[in-house]
Amino acid sequence: MDFQLTDEQTLLADTTRDLLSASYDAETRNKVVDSDPGYNPQVWSQLADIGVLGLGFDEDSGGQIEIMLVLNEIGRQLAPEPLLHGAIGPGALIAEQGSADQRALLDEVAAGQRLLAFAHAEPGPRGAAIATTAARDGDSWTLTGTKNPVLAGDSANTLIVSAALPDGGVGLFLVDASGSGVTRTGYRTFDGRRGAQIELAGAPAEPLGEAVDATDAITRALVRLSSALCAEAVGAMDEALRLTTDYLKQRKQFGVTLSKFQTLTQRAADMYMSLELARSMADYAAMSIADGQFDPVIAARAKLQIGRSGRHIAQESIQLHGGIGITAEYPVGHYAARLTAIEHTLGSSQDQLHTLIGQLADYEIVTL
Repeated sequence: MDFQLTDEQTLLADTTRDLLSASYDAETRNKVVDSDPGYNPQVWSQLADIGVLGLGFDEDSGGQIEIMLVLNEIGRQLAPEPLLHGAIGPGALIAEQGSADQRALLDEVAAGQRLLAFAHAEPGPRGAAIATTAARDGDSWTLTGTKNPVLAGDSANTLIVSAALPDGGVGLFLVDASGSGVTRTGYRTFDGRRGAQIELAGAPAEPLGEAVDATDAITRALVRLSSALCAEAVGAMDEALRLTTDYLKQRKQFGVTLSKFQTLTQRAADMYMSLELARSMADYAAMSIADGQFDPVIAARAKLQIGRSGRHIAQESIQLHGGIGITAEYPVGHYAARLTAIEHTLGSSQDQLHTLIGQLADYEIVTL
């Protein structure tokens, strides 16, 4: 495995960073997040112009490494654009499973003209069977059930919905988000992002590809989403650490900067260790996907370390800043909120542990 980025990958990361840093500072981001639709349509259009919204849709548009690099920058800047959940995440499902006509929708997604959302999670215990059902009447399909949380579902044009098939298995369907039988209740999450609860009551639906069991495709989609979330978290941790170390170099107490206190610099060094552990696992997850390995165990390992590192860095960032760290005007608290949200998206650290515990029987020796 080559760990060196290509010139094209480096240019993509630099271009994305330049675009987002020119568009957002702490004050501007807060204003955008507090207004509708919760992100900047102009920035969304610019992301489309540089080809970011179509990443992963085909071999020529880039793969998981490019997605990792871009999500690093999204996390670093806390950009609120729903890049992962509104475009490249569900778009990959259409690219993989959709018919030729359905894949044509991806041109609009890549151009920033259509927003998607993956409606898979449901209220109730994690891991429970899908309760949303698909019913067939001739060549037509309808869906009934509740999906929540649906990230980016508040403003999506097209939903990709998982539903139990009449003959068993779980299928994927395209649903017009503003069509009949669809009721959505949008809300703002605690980290400033947007989501929705989707109620389906006999909503007309079109099978994504064939109306067959898509469990494997859903698993691959969740692994890709998990990897991208890990990449975003690394960017957020990186910036939270930078803000903290800069503060320690500037803030004075007893006539000297805080960076002169050995205990505080040791705590910052521990934060750096957590960041590098997280970075290595995020790289591992992305490179595994790039190598064609969609392993939920690898995703769980990476997500577990991301959750632990994110919690450590978020808490220490606030502690080392003191009171200013929890103010709405200062960015550190917002990084902590986003890292907390990422930890709980697609399963918390405890959920990842349960996934790994379930794999113990596959090993001959377990060392505690």
